[in-house]
Amino acid sequence: MNASNGSAPRIGLVGYGEVGRIFAAALRSAAAWTGAWDLKFARPDLCEQPLAHAAADGVVACGGLAALCAEADLIISAVTASNTLAVAGAVAAHIRPGCAFLDLNSASPGTKQRAAALIDAAGGRYVEAGVMTSVPPYGIRVPMLIGGPHAADLQPVLARLGMDTRVASDRLGIASATKMCRSILIKGLEALVIESYTAARHHGVEDAMIATLQETFPGIDWTRQGAYFFSRVALHGRRRAEEMREVALTVQEAGFEPLMAAAIARKHDWVADQAAAGHFRALGPEPGWQAFADALLAAREAANDATG
Repeated sequence: MNASNGSAPRIGLVGYGEVGRIFAAALRSAAAWTGAWDLKFARPDLCEQPLAHAAADGVVACGGLAALCAEADLIISAVTASNTLAVAGAVAAHIRPGCAFLDLNSASPGTKQRAAALIDAAGGRYVEAGVMTSVPPYGIRVPMLIGGPHAADLQPVLARLGMDTRVASDRLGIASATKMCRSILIKGLEALVIESYTAARHHGVEDAMIATLQETFPGIDWTRQGAYFFSRVALHGRRRAEEMREVALTVQEAGFEPLMAAAIARKHDWVADQAAAGHFRALGPEPGWQAFADALLAAREAANDATG
């Protein structure tokens, strides 16, 4: 992909979940062509909603990766962390020489380096990205670090598309390591808040406990932040758990046992299990953290009654 000619790129998104949809909708007006591929497109039981969404947003729903790669000169991978390497391998089988591949996925430096080797060996131009905060509400303006030997060439293209990117390094792994090490704290704080607040709710000390947090860290609205953490993990716990397993790999690549990262992954998986069981289904719009905690406590009591 020639970053200097200023022509509108033809953009293909692999993954049409929350992030893929946000990026596709925002990029469509600046791109010469915008298409997407998602495994759900090929599932009769799951395809109706995402295909309807793509059609409504003017995004071409491709019939497979080969069709997407045949059209795109910039491919953006926005899948779950566990699929990072598999998608790179699948795209490598079809990518056109010179096509840029922007990997948004939350994966360890080692995983990104292996993905880059697959894309570059096939003639593509791999660029890693570390998305440094939640995509909503920033959209494509979400701050991103990009890296690798092709990052500097791609950065002007991304800037023209409206993205907020900064080249972290021409070495692969630097942007991802920054993102992954940050996630230990951010996703860890989510897990800690959920565990702390729910236990405090059980013991009836939540107001006193939060008041002490407010005094110690006055710059954070702990009630509002708690509601946000509960809601995001309830909605995206499985995806966050996958990311934390990649974080654990990042810690292992540094030569340490990932005690905290592994525990955080388990906590996010547990919350995802509660969501899958329907324990949050009856909550109204924008529930406070107390509603989530009460749902977890009620589910615990129901489980105890069933086994008692």
